[in-house]
Amino acid sequence: MTPTPIGPARRAGRSDDASRSLGCVTDSLTLRIFTEPQQGASYDDLLRLARHAETTGYDAFFRSDHYLVMGDGNGLPGPTDAWVTLGALARETSTIRLGTLVTAATFRLPGPLAVAVAQVDQMSGGRVEFGLGTGWYAREHSAYGIPFPPVGERFDVFTEQLEVITGLWATEEGGTFSYDGEHYQLVDSPGLPKPVQRPGPPVVIGGSGRKRTPRLAARFADEFNLPFVDVDTAIAQFDRVRAAAVDVGRDPAELRWSAAQVLCVGRDDAEVARRAEAIDRKPAELRENGLAGSPAEVVDKLGRWRERGGIDRMYLQVLDVTDLEHIELVAAEVVPQLG
Repeated sequence: MTPTPIGPARRAGRSDDASRSLGCVTDSLTLRIFTEPQQGASYDDLLRLARHAETTGYDAFFRSDHYLVMGDGNGLPGPTDAWVTLGALARETSTIRLGTLVTAATFRLPGPLAVAVAQVDQMSGGRVEFGLGTGWYAREHSAYGIPFPPVGERFDVFTEQLEVITGLWATEEGGTFSYDGEHYQLVDSPGLPKPVQRPGPPVVIGGSGRKRTPRLAARFADEFNLPFVDVDTAIAQFDRVRAAAVDVGRDPAELRWSAAQVLCVGRDDAEVARRAEAIDRKPAELRENGLAGSPAEVVDKLGRWRERGGIDRMYLQVLDVTDLEHIELVAAEVVPQLG
C-alpha cells in the first residue's frame, strides 16, 4: 500500500463523529490551555490544572513535548513524557480535548508513535489532537542521547513521519500499510490499533518556515498554529499556508487557524505584576508580546487577533501551573466577552 495523502480526499472521508469533534468555524474564539511542563511541573500539577480547565469550561488542555528546561530554571522535579501524561489524563478527564504543541519528530519512531497516539485517542474516547514538528532544541537532544540531524534532514524525517503516521491510521482494518522512504521502511503493517477518530486525530502543524512548513501544512494539517508572534507576522504566514493549500488543490477554508501567547491577567496592575514576577517576566514586555493586563485589555487584544488574524483558537501559555485562580479569572471575565 502506498502512503496515504492527507488532503481533500482524506477530509472527505472523515466520519461525521470526527467532524463534530472538530467543531464548526464560527465567529467565536475558542481558548485552550497550553503548558510547558519541562519548566518545572509534576504529573499531579498537570492533572490538577487539566481538571480545573475542564471544570471551568476550556475546550482543550495541551502540553509541550520537551525533555529539558529552558533558561535559568532547574526544571524540578524533571521532565514528564508528553504521551505518558496524556494517556493518564485521558482516563482522569472526561470532556476536555488533549494534545501536544508539539511532539518532536526526532523523539520517537513513527510506527510506535502512531500506536501510542491511537491508544490515547481510544483511552480518551476520541479527544486527542496530534501536534507534530521537526524538533528544534539541540540541548535536550544531547542531554538525553537523541540524534539531532541538520535542519534539512529533520524536515525530511518530519515529512516521512507524517506520511507514515497518517497512513497507518487511515489503513482500513484487515488491510496493510507499507512504506519505502529514505528514513523509514514499513512492510505489511496492519496499522493497528485504530484511533476512535477516523481517519485519525486532527493533525496540528505550525511554525514560521516560509517554504516547507506551508507545503506540509497544506498536505497534512487540520489546524495551523503559529506561536509567540505578533498578528502581522501570523497573517503573512497564514497567507503562505493558504497559497500552498490552493497549490495542492485544497480549500484553505478546511483549515483551522490558531496562535499561542503567554498569559498574564490580573484584576489590577498589582495582580498582573505578581503573576509576571512568578514567571520571571516584566508586565510591560508581556503586554507587548503576550496576552497580559486586565481582562478588558486581553479581550481587546484577542478581538484584534480574531478580526485581523482570522484565528479560531488561541492557546493560552500558562507558565505557573499552580495558579488555578489565573485560569478561573479568564474563564469568568474574558471568555463571556468572546461571543
